[in-house]
Amino acid sequence: MKSRTIAAIIEPKDPHFVGDGFRVHNFVPSIVPMELVNPFILLDYNSRFYFPPTEQVRGVGVHPHRGFETVSIAYKGKIAHHDSMGNSGIIGEGDVQWMTAGSGILHKEYHEQNYSRQGGDFQMVQLWVNLPAAHKMTEPRYQSLTKEQIPRVTTPDGKGQVAIIAGEYEGHKGAAQTFTPINLYNVELQAGATVEFVLPVRYHTLMIVIEGSVVCPPSKRVATTNQLVYFNNDGHQFNVVAQEKTTLLVINGEPINEPIAAQGPFVMNTKQELLDAYHDFRAGKFGVLTD
Repeated sequence: MKSRTIAAIIEPKDPHFVGDGFRVHNFVPSIVPMELVNPFILLDYNSRFYFPPTEQVRGVGVHPHRGFETVSIAYKGKIAHHDSMGNSGIIGEGDVQWMTAGSGILHKEYHEQNYSRQGGDFQMVQLWVNLPAAHKMTEPRYQSLTKEQIPRVTTPDGKGQVAIIAGEYEGHKGAAQTFTPINLYNVELQAGATVEFVLPVRYHTLMIVIEGSVVCPPSKRVATTNQLVYFNNDGHQFNVVAQEKTTLLVINGEPINEPIAAQGPFVMNTKQELLDAYHDFRAGKFGVLTD
């Protein structure tokens, strides 16, 4: 089976704040264009950062979305979510929030109250997943996936575990429901562990080293904490060997080969659909949510 090769190992750009609660490095689309890794259209990584205690709520206030999904993955700290469909939830280490904006939704994300008061390390990933044209106007939905609800598979060498957020790994199905085929894994490895991934050759693949470092055979290139590995679509298989205790996020998905019209919080297929989204938002069709 042919190995998938590495196109680039990418250092994070200088961070910027989204609201006042998310200090992120943007990998997609500012470094890797969304057209090269669709269905993934945005990848923000909040590397580990200490927030001091506060009584004020940090985060992002009420804002709209249409035409795609947001996936928030927690490693350190806790975030809360509220939206105009009446959904709410809190996620902490190992948990995931998967929100389908679909036809239109208002939501807000912010640090959970007790975490804010205590302060502490904060580390998160937010991934935007495009929706195909047939589902862009689907009814919004919210999936709150706790660490305990996400299936975990031990690697053959017994030195690692793969948490299957979405898709499938070694015959085990993931927790999230998706509109197009996506494999999304949280991977925890001990030093010396080897893990292999066999994925469809035409699916786009990314990997973030959340903590630690790995060697990527056969090139023996090394990827370390906070780096993004961008793979070529030239093979079904790749494996990594942990040099130390390591956490990885593996992102893999089937391309949606449709036009992308993206502006601000909306991702559609045409400019007219973007204009319609702004019109519907201003007309109050996304519901009501207060700060």
